[in-house]
Amino acid sequence: MGERKTREGVVVSDAMPKTRVVKIERVFRHPRYQRVIRQSKKLKAHDETNASHVGDRVLIEETRPISKDKRWRIREILNRVS
Repeated sequence: MGERKTREGVVVSDAMPKTRVVKIERVFRHPRYQRVIRQSKKLKAHDETNASHVGDRVLIEETRPISKDKRWRIREILNRVS
C-alpha cells in the first residue's frame, strides 16, 4: 500500500544547487489515428548531494513538496555521462 510513483528520465539542467531538471519522455499510440506520439515534460527533482549532471539517466520518485516546484527526488543514477 502507498507505493510511490517512479519515473525514468534524463537530466537536462544542473544549474541550481541541489535541484535537477529531469526530462521525462513518454511514447504512445494515438487512440484514433494510431500514429506514434512522443510527449515529454520537465520536472524538478531534489538531488541532495549534487551527484547527477547533465546527460545522466536517473530514476526519480514522488515525494512530499520540497519547494514551490519540487515534488520529486532522485532515487538513483542509472547511467552516467562521461
